[in-house]
Amino acid sequence: MPDSRYREMGRAEIDRQLNLRERWPEHGAYFQRWARDSAAARARLKGRLDLAYGETEGETLDLFSDPARSEPTPLLAFIHGGYWQGLDKGDFTYLAPPFVDAGIAFASINYDLAPKVGVGEIVGQVLKAIAWLAEAAPDHGVDPERIFVAGHSAGGHLAALAMAAEPVKGGCSISGIYELEVMRLSYHQEVLKLDPETVRTMSPLRNPPARAGPLICAVGSEETEEFLRQQDEMVAAWRGRGLDARVVDLPGRNHFSAVDALGDTGQPLFAAVRDLVLGEG
Repeated sequence: MPDSRYREMGRAEIDRQLNLRERWPEHGAYFQRWARDSAAARARLKGRLDLAYGETEGETLDLFSDPARSEPTPLLAFIHGGYWQGLDKGDFTYLAPPFVDAGIAFASINYDLAPKVGVGEIVGQVLKAIAWLAEAAPDHGVDPERIFVAGHSAGGHLAALAMAAEPVKGGCSISGIYELEVMRLSYHQEVLKLDPETVRTMSPLRNPPARAGPLICAVGSEETEEFLRQQDEMVAAWRGRGLDARVVDLPGRNHFSAVDALGDTGQPLFAAVRDLVLGEG
């Protein structure tokens, strides 16, 4: 059982596996580049920013598409990471241009952050955002029958849970967290305040859906053993249920550079997600 394994690891080792900013002190340079490139992307693209899908401050999303396209396009909805505690939808606009250029609308979803809300509430907000996108799709040139999700880190956790939502036809989880027990036993518990019921019901590894579209999983080869192991176990759990779980390797990438592969047209991860959304893979 996950609980037994993590208790054998001990708190110090768990924290070492999860403290990604300490492991890669150059993480600030990634954040700066994401912000710079995202600002440039917003200046170039025809985007609708801060669309409200709910009533709280965090329940907003940005939506980008090519207005020159006359036919409804598929949509990739991206969910940011930050251990459910940080970052913002605007940090990841830089991922949008190659998808928009390929004829795929791109949404970047925000949600309220811990400790203002718990992980369960965040999951509910993401599902609300996806339902809003499906309902509002015709008004934004999006095909409501072709909605896909992607996420990084905590966003990978949220994307994996969103795979069970009715509008979602497939997705991608990058460096995902699929077992929340490790978070409950780590330094993050001070903020997240996870209870055993949330761990049980909100861990994708414990709750593969009965039916779902293809899920692409990717994790950087240089990431910690915990992230590598969690992906292996997630893929095995999905395949054990007869679900389509695909793996795209990210050689030489760490936790912060892994997500960059999603928006790089020269990378197999971009190609795999593009082809999945366009129905070519």
